[in-house]
Amino acid sequence: MVRTEDAVIARLEHSGEKFEILVDPDLAMDFKHGKNVNIDDMLAVDIIFKDAKKGEEKGEDSLQKVFGTKSAIEIAKRIIIEGEVQLTTEQRRGIVEKKRKEIINFITTNAINPQTNAPHPTQRIENALTELKFNIDINKPNKEIIADLIKQLRKLLPISLENLRIAVKVPALHAGKASPILHKYTLIKEEWQNNGSLIAVLEIPAGLKQGLFNELNHLTHGDVETKILDKKE
Repeated sequence: MVRTEDAVIARLEHSGEKFEILVDPDLAMDFKHGKNVNIDDMLAVDIIFKDAKKGEEKGEDSLQKVFGTKSAIEIAKRIIIEGEVQLTTEQRRGIVEKKRKEIINFITTNAINPQTNAPHPTQRIENALTELKFNIDINKPNKEIIADLIKQLRKLLPISLENLRIAVKVPALHAGKASPILHKYTLIKEEWQNNGSLIAVLEIPAGLKQGLFNELNHLTHGDVETKILDKKE
């Protein structure tokens, strides 16, 4: 559990009543955006308050009436998802910066310049965000922010957010060591041949293509066959 002195209030107003909990600000925002979070780590105490600052608890009858349960854990989840996490200016700034880095990393990993079929450098994406004066809404999940950002980036950069389906054939000598590399990605098909060679089809973000090819070529000393089957956005 987060320490009470490090926690912030998350509040939901429902049916004319206020419901408050004390939470870790970073974990609460992660949970709000759909990330897997340990609820026990997120909550300072398993209590639903009427007024957290005064330590006034909500009655069980009120909880049952509004939420249909008395479970503090289940109610806390709804408060965070449907309500508002009260952040300080510094905490808000830190979360914006964290989301900014996650979003830039996603784009440089998953998107490419369709003119060169190469990923855009991190600094180029950072500069584009600055030029666009793009606002990162901490209450929106990254998936929604990225969808909007890609549309705006296309005003400045040739950019395509694609996944590639790639066929790979590795000879028997290297197949055993190559298999863990292939399993880092979405493996659609994996067939071990009678001669010990490995044939696989995998789906990867376009930005990771060259890294995959480099790793396989290094492992097999160039003795590997690859073919791009198709692309999809």
